[in-house]
Amino acid sequence: MKKKILRIGIAVLLCLVIGFFSSIATQTSITTWYPGLQKPSFTPPNWLFAPVWTVLYIMMGIAAGIVWSKGFYHKWVKTALYHFGFQLLLNAAWSIFFFGLRNPLIALVDILALFILLLFTIRWFKVVNSTAAYLLIPYLIWVAYATALNFAIWQLN
Repeated sequence: MKKKILRIGIAVLLCLVIGFFSSIATQTSITTWYPGLQKPSFTPPNWLFAPVWTVLYIMMGIAAGIVWSKGFYHKWVKTALYHFGFQLLLNAAWSIFFFGLRNPLIALVDILALFILLLFTIRWFKVVNSTAAYLLIPYLIWVAYATALNFAIWQLN
């Protein structure tokens, strides 16, 4: 039980750290470039993004920690965590592409790949632990919404 809690804690911390570092790419563009973009009517207020992502990163970390606690030696656990790690990299890359490079098209390609990989990640998490898979569903919904938002911003600009 101690090992499981430790692994969940490490996974949550890792997700939050990656989220923090990817948010650095957004800092200057949030106040300079992003306000000048044409946005669809379903764009949320800027203040909403940080709390939503914080909750999602915590849920992602808990899910990954649950899977990890099943034992990294098992091939299904390894496969699930490799998928998770790769989608986490795509998640971080999106901020760099959209805000850092200010390129909604490259960001759109990235987030589409992220969405597809996230579907596979959820499938593999379900093989290992259903609860872990279900913890990723809000993240999947948010990524779907963010994909629609990214597409609309690309189209409008």
